Amino acid sequence: MLNVVIIGAGKGGSSLLNALLKMSRRVRVLGVADRNPDAPGLALAASLGIPTTCDYTGLVCLPEVDIIVDATGQHGLDEELKRLKWPRAVVIEGLAMNLILSFVEESHRLLRALEEKELERDVMLDSTHDAIVAVNAEGVVTLCNRSAEQLLGVSREQVLGRRAEDVIPNTRLHVVLATGRAELNQQQEVGKTTIVTNRVPVRNKEGHVVGAVAVFRDISEVKALAEEISGLREMKVLLEAIFNSTQDAISVVDEKGIGWMVNPAYSALTGLRPEEVIGKPATVDIDPSQESMHLQVLRTRRPVRNVPLRVGPRKREVVVNVAPILVDGVLKGSVGVIRDVSEIARLSAELEQHRKLIRRLTSTYTFDEIIADSPVMQQAVEQARRAAETPATVLLRGESGTGKELFAHAIHNASSRRRGRFIRVNCAAIAESLLESELFGYAEGAFTGAKKGGKRGLFEEADGGTLFLDEIGELPMGLQAKLLRVLQEKEIVRVGEATPVKVDVRVIAATNAHLEEMIARGTFREDLYYRLNVVPIVIPPLRHRQEDLPRLVNHLIQKLNEEYGRNVREIAPDALEVLRQYHWPGNVRELENIIGRAMIAMAMTDTTIERRFLPPLGGPAATQAVRAPAGGGSGPVEPLHAVVAEAEKAALVRALAETNGNKTEAARRLQIAPRTLYYKLERYGLM
Repeated sequence: MLNVVIIGAGKGGSSLLNALLKMSRRVRVLGVADRNPDAPGLALAASLGIPTTCDYTGLVCLPEVDIIVDATGQHGLDEELKRLKWPRAVVIEGLAMNLILSFVEESHRLLRALEEKELERDVMLDSTHDAIVAVNAEGVVTLCNRSAEQLLGVSREQVLGRRAEDVIPNTRLHVVLATGRAELNQQQEVGKTTIVTNRVPVRNKEGHVVGAVAVFRDISEVKALAEEISGLREMKVLLEAIFNSTQDAISVVDEKGIGWMVNPAYSALTGLRPEEVIGKPATVDIDPSQESMHLQVLRTRRPVRNVPLRVGPRKREVVVNVAPILVDGVLKGSVGVIRDVSEIARLSAELEQHRKLIRRLTSTYTFDEIIADSPVMQQAVEQARRAAETPATVLLRGESGTGKELFAHAIHNASSRRRGRFIRVNCAAIAESLLESELFGYAEGAFTGAKKGGKRGLFEEADGGTLFLDEIGELPMGLQAKLLRVLQEKEIVRVGEATPVKVDVRVIAATNAHLEEMIARGTFREDLYYRLNVVPIVIPPLRHRQEDLPRLVNHLIQKLNEEYGRNVREIAPDALEVLRQYHWPGNVRELENIIGRAMIAMAMTDTTIERRFLPPLGGPAATQAVRAPAGGGSGPVEPLHAVVAEAEKAALVRALAETNGNKTEAARRLQIAPRTLYYKLERYGLM
């Protein structure tokens, strides 16, 4: 350390004193002297505890003095000071000293600026989210920011000045130093944290590697965000798939009424491509004379339902349901579901078609019109007459075509309910969903397309009259329970309601199925069976009532004469004998078919049905007759479609015969659907 004495405490000496005080680590001021006791430098030195005097001779003679600074500016004082000073001391004029100090101050200023830059750099590096570690050419850590401290779990004091490979786990900075090659986007584990890092060498102007820097980041958040984004992407794809696969036409607009999304069903319905709607006002797809329901919903924030509109260039008639899209109470747009009115019309037509199958008749047949010459038929008629006198439920059993409906008419007309309505329902010909609503009625809004105000069911319409349930064995299990309630409680419950409605209806059921077998198989309720089987009446098949055949044939001839405009009077005895020999699996219905075909085959002038006019009768014999020509038998070759039709009819007749008229079982044996069986039976006149 240099010991300095200042001679002169004026302005220059004071400045010099201030400058030397800033160099306190290397310079010590031993004292300040000035002849003027009021000099400002003396007061400054005294305040800092530095010795002061008005006689400089005592200071310059001190043996520890290294430098004596003349800050008085007096001529000749330097020589005096050189004479008085200790030999080792150096005398410097004030001007020279000021020049030296200016250089020193400039260096200090530059150092301070450098320190400020380094501090600013450190603040910036500590503020960044990325962790940064740098090493010099020897692999010694020269930089470690705060993020690096947190990720590595060490303090910078522990790593600065030490080799990186000794203090940083899994580091490869020393490898980058050795190879001079960068390692980019490298993933590695640091403790329980997964990081991704970039390591690059630092080169000087000559291209020599003088260090390396690693920049790394915790990707745990990124991985979590990626998983969340992946989940959102999957959800988006799923929602888009649902949106695009739904059969309902859907359009979505934003909060400003601008088209946002439409699905393929929308384009198919309206005839507008997505680019013609998306990004366009909500009014682009409707008739200009109509108000957009999207805009109405956006204005009122209330949904609208079943509003008729005309959409697309073809002005297709539709009904729309539109609802607002609210997210946390904020209106984001509206979504509209569009349904084609033509589809509703088709469903209405289908419903009407099914309604036609439900024959609402005024009963016209009586017991007098039932041909009963055979004892078994007379017994059945007598049972039916007695049943008509009671309000009990009647179960008519017999093969298909035996006349169960005729008996139902006669029972109704002979009962006290003859002034009420007679309604027939074929349980096998109507879908379950339609059958329930038709039988029991429905409330308003019970299902899509339900009439306003609801609808009375057939039980209510038959109140005070008779409801004839044909093919009761085909009644679905769900409706069997509801029918049982009607028979027990005399009340029905409409679809969509919970309040029961009292009804006064006499039920006549009919079936050709073996209900006892169905009970054993679990397809028919035993409790319902006992409720229906109060008065069982078995109607014999035609093969068991051969005595009735002549009168039946004459009755059918008269009936068909009126329908066909013919004048047939009788049937030849040999033709009648052929009919007697046949077993009639289709019963009276099949007999009517045979007589009708025979009359069609007759000339307009013929009045007697002869044997030659009769078509081939069904059964095994007829089947063999049809098959015989294939083996080269005699007889003219018939058209292929006629041969196929006869063979098909024979198969149907045989199946019905073997199953005692059970159509469900016949369809199963023939390996065709029940609907197909009904179609073919009707086609060949076997219903």
